[in-house]
Amino acid sequence: MQQQLVELKFEMDTETETSMDTTDHPLNHQPSEVDLEDIRTETPPLNVPNSEPAATATATSSNSNLNLPDRRYLDGGREEYLSICVPLYEASIKAASAKSTNLMEDFVSKLVLLMEPEELKLTNESGNTALCLAAAGASLCGKYDMVDYLYQNSNNMNGAFWTERNSGWVLMRCVEAEFFDIAVRIVTNRPELAINGDVLRALAKKTNAFGEIKLHFIRRVINKIFHVVERERLAIQLLRDIWNAIVRKPKKEIDDILRGPPDKELQNDKATTSKHVKKNTYSSRVLFIAAEMGNTRFLVELIRQYPDLIWKLNDSGQSIFHVAVSHRQEGVYNLMYEIGSMKDFLTPIRDVNGNNMLHLAAKSAKKKRLQETSGVALQMQRELLWYKEVESMLPPSCQEKKNNNGLLPHELFTNEHKGLMIASEKWMKNTASHCMVVAALIATVVFAAAFTLPGGYNNTSGIPILRNHRAFIVFVISDAISLSFATISILMFLYILTSRYAEEDFLESLPKKLMRGLAALFLSITAMMVAFSVSFFALYHNELIWVPTLITAFASMPVILYARLQYGLLADVYSSTYGSKNLFKPKKPILY
Repeated sequence: MQQQLVELKFEMDTETETSMDTTDHPLNHQPSEVDLEDIRTETPPLNVPNSEPAATATATSSNSNLNLPDRRYLDGGREEYLSICVPLYEASIKAASAKSTNLMEDFVSKLVLLMEPEELKLTNESGNTALCLAAAGASLCGKYDMVDYLYQNSNNMNGAFWTERNSGWVLMRCVEAEFFDIAVRIVTNRPELAINGDVLRALAKKTNAFGEIKLHFIRRVINKIFHVVERERLAIQLLRDIWNAIVRKPKKEIDDILRGPPDKELQNDKATTSKHVKKNTYSSRVLFIAAEMGNTRFLVELIRQYPDLIWKLNDSGQSIFHVAVSHRQEGVYNLMYEIGSMKDFLTPIRDVNGNNMLHLAAKSAKKKRLQETSGVALQMQRELLWYKEVESMLPPSCQEKKNNNGLLPHELFTNEHKGLMIASEKWMKNTASHCMVVAALIATVVFAAAFTLPGGYNNTSGIPILRNHRAFIVFVISDAISLSFATISILMFLYILTSRYAEEDFLESLPKKLMRGLAALFLSITAMMVAFSVSFFALYHNELIWVPTLITAFASMPVILYARLQYGLLADVYSSTYGSKNLFKPKKPILY
């Protein structure tokens, strides 16, 4: 056996030399400590009935049921350990670090052939076989094919060694890796695993898994003509299977599952008296995780079968709609339009700090959420849109309520957005001033070109010589269009530079002026390039027609470049100014 292992190591050394670069030396590819630790600590024992961690080697009573390997290489003489175990470990590291996955498969297959069938059943002190650790690593690393194959050959995870704990662990890892088809099969075959709050919390964080499937335009037309109903996402099917099992439980059990375990409090100082006992907090509440993540479809599925969930409050005294406003999740917020007059009782709710919903809208959004909108001025516009929307939802009496800090909602908005206001004003002025310089140069050039016509003038009559040429007519019109749009662009940017920059100006006035100025500047550049190109068609209209054609091709490059560089900004301004009107009050109800 020892000789066979040495030969196997020699084969691995030979093969890895040809499949690895010098930078891929095994010493540079040590296994990740984090991944190994995850497998070591998170993988539950797969054949220990009570699923408790195995004790140390000295506790022989707890290890009596485990099929442990012979420890003579570890506890015995170091010579055998150094001559057999260390080279084998080195060979396994080289195989795992190789660029070719075939090398690792070849190493494992050869190693298995050297072992007896009974040796493959050996476990570690946690009760895990080598195959179990391979499955754990596959699920942690997102190896779908391996997880699917192992599940298909596990008899649907039925058997004495498949406890509820380790089966639930597999289900949890499949959800985290978004192997929802495998998770659906697990829940179908093992319905008792569906009552799992941890899986529900993991699904609450998978916002993208519950989004609508974006189909091609042709596919949407075909579905509409033939009334084809698209299959729903597997995440929704999994959620329904789990929620249908949970919602049939008594109300207290449902609330406990949704609330989750209490947070672990830090040890109080010795000086703290027993009179000041803190109330348990629950930061892992399923509803509020989904609201914070903007997982609208998840919440819809829960509320449909448990309508009272809209009245639930978190530790801060906020409903899911308050959390949606605080985290700027318009999808969740829009559900308020579907609950009728009940929203009139939810909007006035104040949290533990005395903030109502308008106070939460007045606070600055999280940095990550703000960065989803390009340009600080457009970020300010989005913040104003949220504030105005929530303001229209609340009754007038709530709009004048002060929080525990004595601030009105509008005062809080001004204080929270001072920095964003300054940055927005600076961004607007810089953009306008730079574009204004370009527009002024264009206006100067095309104005001068109007008096220096191609072909010149008749010395006797003063009439342009090429006045009857079609290209000349196009030149004159294009030059006039370019001058007009350049002037309009200058006026738009001048308005921006001389604006008073009040908060309300960023809502519509300034963005619209910026959009119109950029559009006018683009049209001015385009018309100027057209005038430049057609002037050569008027001069070289005979045998040298290839000259103006080539010049036109080169002249189109600045127009294309400007469109490419400024299209993003122009599109963002347009969508933020006009498209944001559809941000709230959705046309199609999704709750009922």
